[in-house]
Amino acid sequence: MKKKIVSMLTATVMGLSVVACGAAQTESVSEESTATTEASVAEAGADGNESAEDTSSEVAAAEESDSADAQFPMTITHGLGETVIESKPESVVAIAWGNPDVPLALGIVPSGISEANFGPRDENGLLAWTAQAFEELGAEPNVFDDTDGWDYEAIADCNPDVILAAYSGLSQEEYDRLSEIAPVVAYPEIAWTTTWQEETINDATALGLEAEGRALVEETEALIAEKLEEYPELEGKKVAFFWLSEDDLGTFYIYTNNDPRAAFLGDLGFVTPDSVTALIYDPTAFSITVSAENADLLNDVDIIITYGTESLVTAMQADGRFANIPAVQNGAYVLLDSNDALAAASTPTVLSIPYCIDDYLAALNEAAEKIQ
Repeated sequence: MKKKIVSMLTATVMGLSVVACGAAQTESVSEESTATTEASVAEAGADGNESAEDTSSEVAAAEESDSADAQFPMTITHGLGETVIESKPESVVAIAWGNPDVPLALGIVPSGISEANFGPRDENGLLAWTAQAFEELGAEPNVFDDTDGWDYEAIADCNPDVILAAYSGLSQEEYDRLSEIAPVVAYPEIAWTTTWQEETINDATALGLEAEGRALVEETEALIAEKLEEYPELEGKKVAFFWLSEDDLGTFYIYTNNDPRAAFLGDLGFVTPDSVTALIYDPTAFSITVSAENADLLNDVDIIITYGTESLVTAMQADGRFANIPAVQNGAYVLLDSNDALAAASTPTVLSIPYCIDDYLAALNEAAEKIQ
């Protein structure tokens, strides 16, 4: 992902710019079939409880399947057009960042997924939480190396019924070409601005599992709330997510709340500093470009989050344009090393949040303790 971040920010410097609706579920099991089921369970009697329970489970599964099938065909509106999914997908391909985590979290093994392109990956090119989900489902991943472009042939070989890409930067040309293979779920409005909640719900909806996707979001938000109870002092702290290069501090970038990294900080109870808000002239931008000459405007930033190591902080502290920023003076920063899982988890997914939230909150709390 680091390569993607750099390329995205480079595009910004060069001046380049950077929901799903499911049909209402209907009850598809008739009163007659329900009555028959009840009769079968009753006939099983005390000695046939196990058989009756099995029958009930089978019928419940059938009801769930029929209910999901009743949602199709469905039309999903997104930033690149409208996608029609005729029937409940069986073969699912998930590309770009985080989308593979959604079907996995729902207990569905994708027939093909994108390799993770940032952070510590295993021999299959997967981040720890994605690999763990495959292991728990007892499945081997089929992974595309699409860092330098989509592997259309490999995707087509999966014979997908749907391609999930709710969080992505698909161009219209890429979307059109992928759509020749299977229906594609693109980002809701603007490339790379999909929140983890939207990614989860939109991808789940395309699978006929909108209710389950919303339940996953609620469960994850409840987990976040539970974890935050351990760190009440974090509430209301002013945090900004930077991208800097110690080799050239002349220009740096700050992610806006359109970017899921910054939006996630809002989920954690943090506040966007007024100085950052004042620099946002394009309400659709996911990042803003800032000259180091204006770094002194950021005196209201309590905590800085950025990719890098201690050498970056040393460079900032030695640079007069940054040295007087309170967060730099106090050492109130969170450094995300690209070799650490936490750096990858800073762009959250429904699987990465429970995997890394303890470490993230601990790092943020450590930085908050240095605020003077």
